[in-house]
Amino acid sequence: MTTKEIQGLLAAAFPEAEEVQVQGEGAKFTVTVVSDRFEGMRPVAKQQLIYGPLNPHIATGAIHAVTMRLFTKEEWRKAKLFG
Repeated sequence: MTTKEIQGLLAAAFPEAEEVQVQGEGAKFTVTVVSDRFEGMRPVAKQQLIYGPLNPHIATGAIHAVTMRLFTKEEWRKAKLFG
């Protein structure tokens, strides 16, 4: 899978997202999603939302590893300010 294909899957699953970024190559990727849908959710629940559209590709081996950076809009604003 390419980063553009994964970004397309996540953008379709999170149309309200302020930002969807995918970096990586081969079968290892880093995903950044900024969405207020994550508000009040525990980290595992956020990850489950991301795994949903990716699971079929993980099952085939097209995606081997996914590092996730998941933020609400406010968390993202703070992360950009304070690193």
